[in-house]
Parts: sequence; C-alpha cells; structure tokens
Amino acid sequence: MSSEDRVASSRRSVDRIEADYLLETPDIVERAVAAIAGEQSSGTFLPVPGETPELKERAAATVAAIENLAPSDRPSLPGAAEPRIGGRWNRAKITISWPLANIGPSLPNLLATVAGNLFELKQVSGLRLLDIRLPGAFADAYPGPQFGVEGTRRLAGVEGRPLIGTIIKPSIGLTPEATAEAVDTLAGAGIDFIKDDELQSDGPGCPFEARARAVMEVIERHAERSGRKVMFAFNLTGDLDEMRRRHDLVRELGGTCVMASLNSVGLVGMIEFARHSELPIHAHRNGWGYLSRHPLLGWSYTAWQKIWRLVGCDHMHVNGLSNKFSEDDDSVIAAARACLTPMFDDKPCIIMPVFSSGQTARQAPETFARLGSADLIHAAGGGIMAHPAGPAGGVASMREAWEAAMSGTPLAEYAESRPALKGALETFR
Repeated sequence: MSSEDRVASSRRSVDRIEADYLLETPDIVERAVAAIAGEQSSGTFLPVPGETPELKERAAATVAAIENLAPSDRPSLPGAAEPRIGGRWNRAKITISWPLANIGPSLPNLLATVAGNLFELKQVSGLRLLDIRLPGAFADAYPGPQFGVEGTRRLAGVEGRPLIGTIIKPSIGLTPEATAEAVDTLAGAGIDFIKDDELQSDGPGCPFEARARAVMEVIERHAERSGRKVMFAFNLTGDLDEMRRRHDLVRELGGTCVMASLNSVGLVGMIEFARHSELPIHAHRNGWGYLSRHPLLGWSYTAWQKIWRLVGCDHMHVNGLSNKFSEDDDSVIAAARACLTPMFDDKPCIIMPVFSSGQTARQAPETFARLGSADLIHAAGGGIMAHPAGPAGGVASMREAWEAAMSGTPLAEYAESRPALKGALETFR
C-alpha cells in the first residue's frame, strides 16, 4: 500500500487508528507483525479464555499493509531471538490498524497502543514508528494550537518573511539584570524573537520572576518606541502548578510567548498546561536524540510532532541545516514540512517550525529552497551574537540573507552592497 493509499484509507476509516513502522525481525515478517498486532490489542503469547471470535472481530488490531525490504546480516538491537530461517534478519515497512473504540480519543492511551510494549518483543530486533493517522475524534477531543503560524505572526508583527530569532547566551549563569541587558541590545537591533535556553528556568542565580520582570520592562520600553513587541519565549518548565503561575506572570507583564521542554514536562503535563495557557507555546524537544537517534528504534519526527500539535503547541524545534548535532539535512526538512502539513481537513493544526543549532545567514537560501516556505522561526545564537558588527549586524545579516533567498539572488551577489551580510559570509564559513 502506497503512502497515498494509506492516507485515503485513513480518511475512509474514520473509526480506526493507523500506524506505520519500520520493522526488523528474526522471524518471518508476517508472523512477527501478527505478534505485534496481538500484543497491542486483544491477544497475548498464547490463547486465553474470553478471547472469542466475536471479541477479536470487535477489538483486535489488524495488519493493513506489509512492504518487504532487503534483510540485514545482523540485528540492530540486543535481546532479539536468533533468525528462524536463513540466518538473516528480515525487514519491512508495516501498517497496523486499531479500532478507535479500543481506547477512545485519548492521547495517553494512544501512546500505550502505538508505542508501548511492542518495542520489547523478542520478535523485534528493530522497530521505529514512522507515522500515525488519527480519526477526527482526536481533533474534537484536543484543542490543537491556539496561535500557530498566523497568531505568531500577528503577535510578533512580522509578515512575508521568517521571524529572525536568537537564544540568550551564555545558556546559563546570567543574572536577571544581565539577561535584560542582552535583550536590550537585541531589541535595539530589531530582533523578532528571543528565547531562554532550555537550561535556564528558575535557578537561584536567575529566578524566573526576577528575570521575567526585568526582561519585560526592557521589551515594553522598546515596544513604545518601535510599535512592535519582541516575542520572548520564557522557559517556564517545572511542576505543573509552577508552570501555571509562571505563565500567569508572563501574561500579566504583557509577554507574548512561553516555552516548555516537552520531554521533561511529559504528555499529560503538557495537555493540562495547554488547557491553561493563553499564550503561544514554544515547544523545545531537548532529549529528542534518545527517542530517535538509532535508525531502527523509537520515533520519526513525523509521528512524534503530531502528538504535540494536538496537545496545543504552537512552535516546535526541528533542528537546522548544517547543524551541530547528528541529524542530516533531509531529516530536518522532513520535520519542518511535517509541522506545516495539515492533520485534519477541518482542523489543520499548522504550527511554526523552529530552525536552530549552528545557524547563520549562510543557511537561509537552502532552507528556503528546500522547505518552500517562509513560515518559520530562524534562530541563530552565535550567528547573531558573534557577528563582527555585533548583534545589530547579526540580525541585519539574517534578514538580508532571507531577502536574497526569497528573491532568488545569490548570497555573495546580494552581499556586495550590504556590509552586514558580507561580514557574516566572511566570518561564518
């Protein structure tokens, strides 16, 4: 079954959940897939009383598609059984389908179904969740993003181009006053978006409330001068009650964004926080590597980000081209496209992808060419703060790079009459 067929099938089957996986198994593929389907629905490792044909018809998961791939000479993960036939580990792309009635439109129980014990089966020597397709009942049960692309642009006062952003550096160790000084410099340089580093939340050296008050005083002063308020994503990650109190403080101070670390707060924590929030939620994916770095274990970003979009996140990090981490450029672009791809016909849940990690003016043309959209936040830390002309030059170089990219002009040519961009190209190689 092709991806187009799967999508069409999911639209027809409004009462079923579908998940695609990359499977590696020492067993015959069909037998391994049947074991997974049984384990994740009505069955177990042997027949039990009560699992009647009628119950199976009503509740059992079904195998919707199998696409066999080239086998492997060795297992990807430890603990798997030895191959039954031929001394090789078989691989396939598979699709499993569950009745919605098994769990109802519940994201916590969805995770237990599509990403639960199946990773631990001996019949599995590698398994990666590639995508999920959900019935419209999930769109009815969860709010999705309150702001997304349109709301973020409206609050930031930016149209027709990416939001140019940065991260407060050093990541940790600055006082509230020093943080506000950095924001003062950046706001004066015309930055659109600033965020706390994910390590900076509410330590005794930089308490959240003191930082928020100091930063917002600076932002409000610049807004009175320019007529446009810099969007600052305050990292309020913590216990749920703490997050609610911090959110309320930011809102009362006139802030326009809050940030949370998804893997630290967890699914239910983010569901409850999103129900409380009246501000855009900037979702940080720190820890993503332990869910994704092995090619035959964990999640693809395509599947993972759908969960957080439904929860109510408005921005999600997708890494950046030529980044400092292990992710390749194809994966980064696929992640960003996923954020901009509608989930449901009547509830698109479009959110703003955030490109970051080792970013400078140099990445703008390829980012635009490959993504085909300017709906993004392009966040550069050193690419702005370490510019030879200072942060003002860094911000200008990023905007000029995007002007060049969106007009189809080569960077070197555009830089001939633009010192800030020229300085960036000479500095960041």
